[in-house]
Amino acid sequence: MSCHKHRAAERVSQRGFTLVEMTVVLTLTVIIALAFFQFFRSNLYLYLSLQSDASNFTDAAAQEQRISSVVRGLTDFISASDTDLQIYAYFFPSDAYVSQVHYYLNAGGTQLLADVAPMSANPPTGTPITAQKKTYTIVDNFKQSSGVKLFVYLDASNLVLPTPVSDTTAIKAVQINLAVAASGGSNQAITTQVSLRNKKTNL
Repeated sequence: MSCHKHRAAERVSQRGFTLVEMTVVLTLTVIIALAFFQFFRSNLYLYLSLQSDASNFTDAAAQEQRISSVVRGLTDFISASDTDLQIYAYFFPSDAYVSQVHYYLNAGGTQLLADVAPMSANPPTGTPITAQKKTYTIVDNFKQSSGVKLFVYLDASNLVLPTPVSDTTAIKAVQINLAVAASGGSNQAITTQVSLRNKKTNL
C-alpha cells in the first residue's frame, strides 16, 4: 500500500505544468514585458526631448552672445525695426572693414537669418560688395514669444523707442530677445541688453 502511494506521488511530481498554468505564466510574462517596454519608451522619449531642448537652448545662447558682440561693435545703423535690424558692424573680428549686416526673420518666422555683405572700405567712402554677400542661419528653429519683440531699442533714458526707429542716432541700447521651441509647446527665451556707448559717430 505504501509502495503504491509512493509511485502515485512520483507520477504527480513528474506531471509538470498544466496548460492552464502555462497560460497564466505566459500572460503574466507578457504583461510585465509590456509594462517594462512602455516605461522604458516613455523615459527614453523624455530623455531625448530634454536633451534636444538643452541642445537648442545652448545653441540659442551662443548665438545670442554672437549677435550681442556684433551689435556692441556696430559703427552705425541703417534701419531698425521689431524683427529687422540693418547695421554696419564687424561680423568677424579679423575683418579689415565693417560689413553691412542685416538680421531678419524668414517668411515663416521660424528662422533668424543674417545677410552679410563686406564693404570695400568703411563708410562713408566704402560700398557693399554684393557679389560676396552671404546668408547665415543664426537660429534654425526660432520661436517668437507672444508679445515679445525680437529687437527692442532704448534711448539715453532707457525708454523704449517706437519702431521703426526714424532717428537711429537716438538709439543707445538694443535689447535682443531670442527664443527657441521647447517640448510641450513652451518656449525657451533668452534676453540680452547691449549698450551702444562705444558707437562711432564720426564716420
